[in-house]
Amino acid sequence: MRRFVPALLWCCPCLAQSWTQWGMNSRHTGAVAVAGQAPERLLAEFVLDPFVPQAVAEAGGSLLVHYQSPLSDGRDVFASFKDGTYLSCSPPGSRQPSPCGADAWDRQTWGMKRLRWNANRLRERWSFLSDWKPVPDAGGALGGWEPVFHGAISERFAYLPAAGGEVFQLNRRTGAVARRIQPFGPATDANKYVSGPLTLDERGNLFYNVLQIDPSDPWGFGPARDGRQGKDIPAAWLVKVSRDGAVAMTNYTALIASAPVSCRATFSSEPLPWPPTPSAVPPSVPCLSQRPGVNVAPAIAPDGTVYTVSRAHNPLAGRYSYVIALNPDLSLKWAASLRDRLKDGCGVLLPISGPNGCRAGTPADGRDPATNEAPAGIVSDLSTSSPVVAPDGSVLYGALTRYNFLRGHLFKFSASGEFLAAHDFGWDTTPAIWEHDGTYSVAIKENNYDVGSYCSDPQICPAREAGPYYITQLDANLKAEWRFQNTNTQRCSRLPDGSVRCEPAAAGGFEWCINAPAVDALGRVYANAEDGFLYVIGQGGKQEGSIFLDWALGAAYTPLSIGYDGKIYTENGGKVFVVGK
Repeated sequence: MRRFVPALLWCCPCLAQSWTQWGMNSRHTGAVAVAGQAPERLLAEFVLDPFVPQAVAEAGGSLLVHYQSPLSDGRDVFASFKDGTYLSCSPPGSRQPSPCGADAWDRQTWGMKRLRWNANRLRERWSFLSDWKPVPDAGGALGGWEPVFHGAISERFAYLPAAGGEVFQLNRRTGAVARRIQPFGPATDANKYVSGPLTLDERGNLFYNVLQIDPSDPWGFGPARDGRQGKDIPAAWLVKVSRDGAVAMTNYTALIASAPVSCRATFSSEPLPWPPTPSAVPPSVPCLSQRPGVNVAPAIAPDGTVYTVSRAHNPLAGRYSYVIALNPDLSLKWAASLRDRLKDGCGVLLPISGPNGCRAGTPADGRDPATNEAPAGIVSDLSTSSPVVAPDGSVLYGALTRYNFLRGHLFKFSASGEFLAAHDFGWDTTPAIWEHDGTYSVAIKENNYDVGSYCSDPQICPAREAGPYYITQLDANLKAEWRFQNTNTQRCSRLPDGSVRCEPAAAGGFEWCINAPAVDALGRVYANAEDGFLYVIGQGGKQEGSIFLDWALGAAYTPLSIGYDGKIYTENGGKVFVVGK
């Protein structure tokens, strides 16, 4: 399907040393060709989300919001912000009186502002509020994790998600609307949602995902909320708007002909521990259609190949997920299943019998105890993990794998769709890539959460101790080169006078609250931690600097970016902080 949006003015977003979108560029490598500044002081800060206290109260002390990475080009900085009204529940977390909290996301508004450095100060030049709304949580389908509003910039324009699967194209200098891109025609459909960050490739083409939901059952739970009688998603598209204004779309629901109709769920109704027997088969459920994850940003390779990911719409069938490669015309190139790739469950990461173990007698062949099958990667709607194109043409994707203590696996596929490697890590990451010495390295987080292995029964799957928490660098084969452990034992907060007060924290340390790290020209990794600090980690896993931002809390997984002059743009507690010398 193709349409023309006439007279669009486009230009290449490949700016000299700019952070133009999710993961820095259309390959999402998160790497810059400049050295980052030393984190000696806070150069600027401003609020992007005024509703953090209410959101934290609703989530019981955690901040479950996904934020746009600060974008920059030269002296210009583009940041998202929130406005509107936050309807708190009474008491917080009760979801009453409905709608409130996560069920009232649509009462808030999201926008972008342009700021500019002038005499060592950031000054606002314009702000623009979009009519975009996030897909609904619908009573907890997204676990209260607020979807991301994320734009992109080119030399002349700023692009923002809009309502109805549409996009605002703004004059970058003035903030005026140059055009509203309407790929589905002039009538705006409130049941179509721009889902995930916008991507601009090196040729000036715009890519993004759109979900069309059924408001009576957005996530396929069905009236019994058991995933067996749920409604299918009406449609889901990957949209491409070329620099000449031509619109092309492909519908995920018909993209993968080999996707099964009937999917196996888990042994949710069977007595623990699992699997019930060595030959047990879990119940089957309708898969429903394939669709993208809620917060996925498509990645574009230098040859124009488009990479994305999809999952079965049924909430009980997330283990039927794919990494997808499309030709530049959006025809299918290949689709690689995230099933049958792993063998590190029972007998490997999990013991046979005992706490957090499989049922006695289970073969020690690495199966997932919840399915009695080889473990599968899940495209989670709660994460922002997006594909990354490596220098050798391969593609990386960080999937969730529940059986390994709510962690995940980083999958690597070749440019032709061959499975190459996987690494057990800490879920929800778009890794950064540092090119060096004719090869490359991959920076990820490795969080070890204080949860049970594959179930929530404290007798069968008791929560393990929190930590350790690492930033890890992998080689091109996903083998660890070094690890840096966060060993901070102090919980700090910044007082109104700017001073910092610290007190001993609970044992276990602080996890890495980063969903897209940054790497500079020297291979230094920049990452946020839940202790409220920004860390700079040099090659070999040596800390080269840190700075406290605002407060330590159950922090959101946030991205960061590096400007043309090495300034670091990061986030904490609903604020943007600029760090440097």
